[in-house]
Amino acid sequence: MPFAVYVLGLAVFAQGTSEFMLSGLLSSIAGDLHVSLAAAGLLTSAFAVGMVAGAPLTALAGRTWPRRRALLLFLGVFAAVHVVGALTSSYGVLLATRVVGALANAGFWAVALVTALALAGPHRRARATAVVVGGVTVACVVGVPAGALLGELWGWRAAFWAVALVSVPAAVALLAAVPGGRPDGAPQAGARSELRALARPRLLLTLLVMALVQGATFCTFSYLEPLVTRVTGFGAGWVPVVLALFGVGSFAGVTLAGRLADARPDAVIGLGMTALAAGWAALALTAGHPAAALALVLLQGALAFGTGTALITRVFHLAPDAPTMAGSFATAAFNVGAATGPWLGGLALGAGLGFRAPVWVSALLMCLALAGTAALSVSSDAVGRTLSARRRPAPER
Repeated sequence: MPFAVYVLGLAVFAQGTSEFMLSGLLSSIAGDLHVSLAAAGLLTSAFAVGMVAGAPLTALAGRTWPRRRALLLFLGVFAAVHVVGALTSSYGVLLATRVVGALANAGFWAVALVTALALAGPHRRARATAVVVGGVTVACVVGVPAGALLGELWGWRAAFWAVALVSVPAAVALLAAVPGGRPDGAPQAGARSELRALARPRLLLTLLVMALVQGATFCTFSYLEPLVTRVTGFGAGWVPVVLALFGVGSFAGVTLAGRLADARPDAVIGLGMTALAAGWAALALTAGHPAAALALVLLQGALAFGTGTALITRVFHLAPDAPTMAGSFATAAFNVGAATGPWLGGLALGAGLGFRAPVWVSALLMCLALAGTAALSVSSDAVGRTLSARRRPAPER
């Protein structure tokens, strides 16, 4: 695997840390800026909305730029807004930096994915995707707990400074490792051509399935703390351990999927999604048993991110003539799920259905995703039969 692909993973690690670290900093931000916890929570929502809206917009704006230039610009803006965020005493300014940072992160993701695939070559697409997505899983295991620790020791601003500082070596490495032009040497397709390619029904259905899978993942992940403390019976000190366990499983899942999905992508997606649906139901049923809960948290982390990696690879396979925009729509679908899943889980909790309810919502979302996959298979078979009929010679009279 080219070194530049790992550099992209490093940059994604810094950005993934920023995306998720606020969960451990909300109280200190609210106290320092004299706002409510709900207002502080909007900083996370603003980032998610910025990612969803920003992915296609920034990718469309920067699609004609040389990829190294685009990556450096997006990463530079991302680091700069964290410096502003660390210095400001205004909630409004901090909220604006989260939106701008999300736009830059979305643009970086879209370009990073297509760059990694181009550098890795057609036979290592899933492995390249796994390295980039792996940056997010490492952020869950290392970056987010480290950000929470920095916030505890030196205040929430220290975590923002740390993200900006980690972005600097990533930018230097990008400058040295990523080629200045288009790494695949292919001509740039027109914007209208790429957008038309994204209107294909099978691609849109795949993006919907991806959003459902991520929605199921983040629905339970967002409410692991009340689940393990009020149902499993662990003390509050176990919460970081359980979250890290999920992150370890996620890293293992993307690594394994990267090695398997290039050869058998359909098997990885089909088996992974089926196991995810069964696993969420099993976790809801056995959450009161500590050993079972820990094992399932690890397993579900591996399955969720492994399956997600294979789905991202499929998106690029279905849109080979629209790589940059395909990457942006995959990023948007990921974040639609990341925003919608916790919202649905919160509705279930608010309805008084108990602390296992978000896990049952995850299982339901996976059933919907499986239905979408079944529809994909049916449409694929129909296309195959149509093509076979066209190729079959006409009978002699």
